[in-house]
Amino acid sequence: MTFEPLTPDTASGRSQDILTELTRRHGEPGAMVSTMAHSPAVLEGYLGLSKAMRRSRLSRAVSERVSLAIQQRQGCEMCLGFHTTAAAAAGVSDEEILAARLGTSQDPAAAEAIRFGLQIYTAPWSISDDDVDQLIKLGYSERDIADIVGLVALNVLTGAFNLATGVGVARRQS
Repeated sequence: MTFEPLTPDTASGRSQDILTELTRRHGEPGAMVSTMAHSPAVLEGYLGLSKAMRRSRLSRAVSERVSLAIQQRQGCEMCLGFHTTAAAAAGVSDEEILAARLGTSQDPAAAEAIRFGLQIYTAPWSISDDDVDQLIKLGYSERDIADIVGLVALNVLTGAFNLATGVGVARRQS
């Protein structure tokens, strides 16, 4: 089943208010945001987390690599496309984009951020002091490490939402 995106005219209550404001300020929201309007709680949560993560200190190149690794495993083709484009715009080479999708990088610091992001995604219970210490040894601060956690959460939300609601070309073909 595919959810229909809402507009300021078809949404109601808080979602209508949010979509009206977004449209006034930025033009028509994309399909994912318009579809999130089915739940004002999800829409507000996404917008808040997305805005907050724009203040992350992680470089765009690192954050896009982590996002690529998460979305590769999650299976959201629409998100993979978005993050591939964003990574290229951030100066990440095609080779490094592929490496990130495979869960690694030639850059040891980026590789560790990717590995940690995937660990948060797949087995957060397994994170140890050694995992965190390794990131710190590679120059990541406690804030950066917290930002990786937030980045993973944002990717899980967007990818899972798209897959569950059929937004875009989100469903991977087997």
